[in-house]
Amino acid sequence: MSGTRAVVAGKRASLSTARARQPQPVQLEQMDALLGAIYEGPTESPPWQTAMLKLREVLTASHVTLMLRPPSSDSTGIMINTGPTTAQGIESYETHFFAADPFVRLAEGDVFSAEELIGPQWRQSEYFREFLEPINVRHLLGADIYTRDGIECRFRVTRGPDAEPFSNEDKSLVRLLLPHLKRSIQLHARLDFLECERALFAGTVNRMLLGMVSFDANGNIIETNQEARRILAEKDGIWLAGNTLCVESSNESRELQRMLRGAIADNGNSSEGPGMVEAMAVTRPSGRAKLGILVRTIPLGRWSESKQRPAVAVFLRDPESNAAQPSQELVRRLFGLTRMEAQLALLLTEGFTLDEAAEKMNVRRNTARTHLRSIFCKTGVTRQTMLVRLLLNSVLSIG
Repeated sequence: MSGTRAVVAGKRASLSTARARQPQPVQLEQMDALLGAIYEGPTESPPWQTAMLKLREVLTASHVTLMLRPPSSDSTGIMINTGPTTAQGIESYETHFFAADPFVRLAEGDVFSAEELIGPQWRQSEYFREFLEPINVRHLLGADIYTRDGIECRFRVTRGPDAEPFSNEDKSLVRLLLPHLKRSIQLHARLDFLECERALFAGTVNRMLLGMVSFDANGNIIETNQEARRILAEKDGIWLAGNTLCVESSNESRELQRMLRGAIADNGNSSEGPGMVEAMAVTRPSGRAKLGILVRTIPLGRWSESKQRPAVAVFLRDPESNAAQPSQELVRRLFGLTRMEAQLALLLTEGFTLDEAAEKMNVRRNTARTHLRSIFCKTGVTRQTMLVRLLLNSVLSIG
């Protein structure tokens, strides 16, 4: 086994000298299209699909595959693949053949064919005979990509049995594109992190039943969240007409428009600090409690240049909306309560009196009082109002 590794290492060292050869000139239009697709890749779904298709065409390849997360014994991978594939073939690689991939852990910048790396005997390997040959693959080119954040990606190109082997010019083109693909992968990782963060906070805002409408610097609505759409769909004092927030009361409508204009104007002037914040109430013709509205400027970043970014956020609060009750299990874990104590605490938080809560729990009032005293002892409060405030201000509201 050690002898085989030495042969492979020797071949890698000798092959590295071949990189000094100058590739044939690539058409500028082709290179521009390839690089453009690579850097636009992070915004696509699936990412880099266009770049892989263009590269498949340029290399006259059967498949071009980018494994964003290579398969492992613990999990299946994530592949962007172009070319004829089957679900069975992908599953075979993800569950078995990934372990026989001959290109694993190539050095940064290495681009090798299987014959160069292993020799002609590789065609007798299990990987070739049981995985590649059945899908009509004869030639295989590989490279691995590593980032400073610990990301490891695999890049593979194939050709069929009737095609020519990959030339030095083919390998030089791939080697030239690898650093750009690496930078694009790093951008994708950063965008993915920001999207995860955005989804987390957006979900928290929704769970807190806080409606939000965002406007750009031109006063156009960019996005509305779930709670805002619910409130606006009721058309009870406020609704959405096209790209405009409409309010039933003419006086309140003028006040809201004034606040929006002021916040948009303030957005262009404030690059630091919290920006303008104003609030008002909107009357509902149904007679229900007034809606609360808060308008907040979203200051420009230091290097912001786009007018399509959020410039103003309008928050809507319906005081009569019914938030989903946290589970008794969460209450029990957070405060160390028993099942009955957690149920009583939640009922009191909903506004029930002790007698009403006892009736709902089908227990005597004295039993409920005993549970309440135990809750006081475990939470450190001495009155029901303090208990309700403690629960409402806890992490339960975002659970």
